[in-house]
Amino acid sequence: MSTKTFASAADLEEKKVTFEKLSEHAYAYTAEGDPNTGIIIGDDAVMVIDTQATPVMAQDVIRRIREVTDKPIKYVVMSHYHAVRVLGASAYMAEGGEQIIASRDTYDLVVERGEFDKASEIGRFPRLFQNVESVPEGLTWPTMTFEGKMSVWLGSLEVQLIQLGRGHTKGDTVAWIPSEKILFSGDLVEFDATPYAGDAYFSDWPQTLDNVAALQPEKLVPGRGAALTTPEQVQAGLQGTRDFIKDLYASVQAGVAAGKDLRAVYEDTFAQLQPKYGHWVIFNHCMPFDVTRAYDEATEHQHPRIWTAERDRQMWLALEG
Repeated sequence: MSTKTFASAADLEEKKVTFEKLSEHAYAYTAEGDPNTGIIIGDDAVMVIDTQATPVMAQDVIRRIREVTDKPIKYVVMSHYHAVRVLGASAYMAEGGEQIIASRDTYDLVVERGEFDKASEIGRFPRLFQNVESVPEGLTWPTMTFEGKMSVWLGSLEVQLIQLGRGHTKGDTVAWIPSEKILFSGDLVEFDATPYAGDAYFSDWPQTLDNVAALQPEKLVPGRGAALTTPEQVQAGLQGTRDFIKDLYASVQAGVAAGKDLRAVYEDTFAQLQPKYGHWVIFNHCMPFDVTRAYDEATEHQHPRIWTAERDRQMWLALEG
């Protein structure tokens, strides 16, 4: 296996942004496999789901929101704690933001590993942190937390924030508009993009996806990839994510059962999954992190270990060096 450039450090190509109207109230900000942002416009306020990675990058989302409404952006929702999703929050707070909402589990992860994750992610994917100097010092902290489920009313429009189970992280939150059957999944669901699973719960994730499916969403904005605008596309997104998680974990479990070490398991799993999933965005980036986490879960670490910038590099050298 040839040595690959670390994570996505070599990915410098700018992506085309699409701002797509899904309904009277819902929009999707997508960018050819880069992290997505969801927008919900109610009677009296706007909610943003996932912020982009820096305040400067968030300004492009705000500009597009302002093309369709002048209502204040009152709510920012963190679908989970990863830096690439949350560090742009201050831009929305400057637009009248009142609350940054996250699950209590996500808050606890920020406390435990937020600083480490921030340094780690900036090193992995520098293009996604344009003008990183615009990020305020410190971390992005939720101002409101919930456990399990809460409703936010944007005038007469109800948005449900729900924890459907562990998957991408233990704190994953979806935003659900029940009246329109539109769901914003965060990184629980990806479409034509490789799920990052370095902080995942492989044993839980498929059931969590079944819980997403049980809501019967007719439209879905995934964490990465194009907005899914028909029930058939939603099903394809769920199935693709589910298949990847199951295929990867099954390969890793088989390697562990055979007594293979992490590098051998990684090489076997990469070879098995590459023909089916290798064309997906960030496949080469994600696979070392994903297999390492799966190996941990299949052996002695029920909960994800903290990634640091140093651990990232050591792992990459061990598997790709």
